Amino acid sequence: MTRPLIFLPLLVLAAMLLAPAPPSRAAAAPPADDAGPTYGPELEGFDYPWPVQRFRFASQGQALQMAYMDIALAAAPNGRVAVLLHGKNFCAATWKATVEALAAAGYRVVAPDQVGFCKSSKPASYQFSFQQLAANTRALLASLGINGPVTLVGHSTGGMLAVRYALMYPDQVGRLALVDPIGLEDWKAEGVPWQSVDEWYRRELGTTAGRIRDYERATYYAGQWRPEYEPWVQMLAGMYRGPGREAVAWDSALLYDMIFTQPVVHELDRLAVPVLLMIGDKDTTAIGKDLAPPAVRARLGDYPALGKAAAARIPHARLVEFPDLGHAPQIQAPDRFHAALLGWLADHPDDPTPP
Repeated sequence: MTRPLIFLPLLVLAAMLLAPAPPSRAAAAPPADDAGPTYGPELEGFDYPWPVQRFRFASQGQALQMAYMDIALAAAPNGRVAVLLHGKNFCAATWKATVEALAAAGYRVVAPDQVGFCKSSKPASYQFSFQQLAANTRALLASLGINGPVTLVGHSTGGMLAVRYALMYPDQVGRLALVDPIGLEDWKAEGVPWQSVDEWYRRELGTTAGRIRDYERATYYAGQWRPEYEPWVQMLAGMYRGPGREAVAWDSALLYDMIFTQPVVHELDRLAVPVLLMIGDKDTTAIGKDLAPPAVRARLGDYPALGKAAAARIPHARLVEFPDLGHAPQIQAPDRFHAALLGWLADHPDDPTPP
């Protein structure tokens, strides 16, 4: 009588030995001509404008930490909390002017770095999703005793996250402001080719200050450049010069895959809270745009059209357009941006956030 199961462990072992190795994440040194400051994988060495605190928690079997600033500068607090969600190439520190404007209006402001970004953990194996990032953010706020409606402001990728957060936790959001949110179109449905995480990773390893600056000048600032934009270039580039550049590039690749494959545009009509949609009409951001066929590329990132279409789908939306601004109006023209934001908040008062 034969007993073939005896050989099963040997067959499994043989298959493991013969299987191709996973793609290597080894990387060449950063370009020699990319001079500038060097920062660690959690942005060690780069100072934020206010003290950085750490929310330590377990997620997907890992011990992680989210860096955040909890700023209560208001001379006359209004009892409300504003939560600021940064974009893909931004960090909590880039909200500095908005924090100051909101604090002057009486708000307590919480500005986190999401997992995978900036001063927060860079896990090598993590199932990134907007739902997971929203859950992490909710856990952070709960740890701070914030358990009622907040004013949620999301920029760029943070706009996609803010939409997901508002859909998951509708009782925790009183007002929602979306600043040049990406994801107002479904890129894969529009014909942008999919890229593997390994392909995104190889692209990210080529990140330099020059490449960041050229992209931001064209897309974020409508062809303009001023010295005050440069620290945000070096903030990003410094992590790619540092000893943890492979970890930074890997998480960035995982995040690009999340952004590309998890659209929120199809659910905008489910938003139940008042929404302010702020659009810089010179913005042309579209993930994977450079990979798309010319006919597809030509119609992507049309923010004047995308903003109007999104506002028409969102039940309680006000659209504010900045005809001469790009992807980051809060940085490019902070006075105009904050006047529009604070004016809308005054027109849509909500109850103070419960303690």
